[in-house]
Amino acid sequence: MNDELIVRVAARGDGVTASGRHVAGAAPGDTIAPDGAVIPGPHHATPQCPHFGTCGGCSLQHLDDVALADFVRERVTGPLIAKGITIGEVRPVHLSPSRSRRRASLRYTRMKSAVTLGFAGQGSHDLVNIRSCDIVTPRLFDVMTAVRGLVAKWPKPKLSGQVELAEIDQGIDVLITGLAPSSVAEHEMLSAFAETQGLARLSIDQGYGPETQYEPVPVTVSFGDVAVRFPHASFLQATTDGEAALAAAAREALAGARMVADLFAGLGSFAFHLSEPGRKLYAAEAARDPVLALTQAANARQLPVFAEHRDLFRNPLQADMLSRFDGLVLDPPRAGAEAQIAAIAASSLKRLCYVSCNPATFARDARTLCDAGFELKTVWPVGQFRWSTHVELASEFVRAG
Repeated sequence: MNDELIVRVAARGDGVTASGRHVAGAAPGDTIAPDGAVIPGPHHATPQCPHFGTCGGCSLQHLDDVALADFVRERVTGPLIAKGITIGEVRPVHLSPSRSRRRASLRYTRMKSAVTLGFAGQGSHDLVNIRSCDIVTPRLFDVMTAVRGLVAKWPKPKLSGQVELAEIDQGIDVLITGLAPSSVAEHEMLSAFAETQGLARLSIDQGYGPETQYEPVPVTVSFGDVAVRFPHASFLQATTDGEAALAAAAREALAGARMVADLFAGLGSFAFHLSEPGRKLYAAEAARDPVLALTQAANARQLPVFAEHRDLFRNPLQADMLSRFDGLVLDPPRAGAEAQIAAIAASSLKRLCYVSCNPATFARDARTLCDAGFELKTVWPVGQFRWSTHVELASEFVRAG
């Protein structure tokens, strides 16, 4: 048997040879010896994290930035090519740097004095005890470490739960499940922890929804120069630079549009980045609290943004309303926006920016748009989930005539 060369990386991060052989931990340009050993090539990087290979947070630390960018580009364009869709232009890949992730979801367990806190393992639900992390921001990691200490000191010896962290305008927002303060001393312990760590907010969820324990000033997240109230566990793009790259793509794709719709709007991350003199915006979002926060922020700044509480899966905007806009941006969940895209295809809308975190459902929806006369003019691949197989993209569709 001869040596085999790794020619690409598969969707789950395995290296693949020309013969179709999959090899875990191999990068493009690596050689696979007859005994299965991986001989590093020019794009093989040495993983710096001691948890790499066991922690499920990363699966591509063995790729250098060239190979990582190629992987992101192929993950975005591959499903489109498979659907027979012509792409006008693929822009250079935006890669978020290490230690830039501003949100994280972790689990923890405690048995007597032993605390395990971290992410699920590679391909399993086993919990990996994280002692270092190269993806989250330094401040986020400091708070992760501090939460470990809080759980270790909690009066009850057997615990398990989840920790949601987000870095926002005032600092770190922390939401913990599995802790049930039942005395004044335990409530004071939580407040002292939050104050010592300088948290923006600390909340506990005992199964009935988040209860704020500490919030010295109302917490916000800013989109451009607009500060928006941050409801518990609200969606944020994974990195600030990733958000900026997607917003820049939307601004370019919708340049000159005067009446713009923002669908699946969340807190208004696109609506506020797109706000400019002479432009009116309509924003639709199914979650109540983000819609209220978006409306409050727009009113406070006297911006021409009208927000509607609307479930676009059950009640998509119809063709007659869509035809009133000369530009549209949508950023649906991983399921895509099949019903909404069908309505867009039936409308007279000429231009839209589709943002997606799932290349497969994006390609499905893109096929519907192209069949209705749209052309996929531009794609912006965004690798904000660094060293992960998850990717993001923005796109520009234009309909002739």
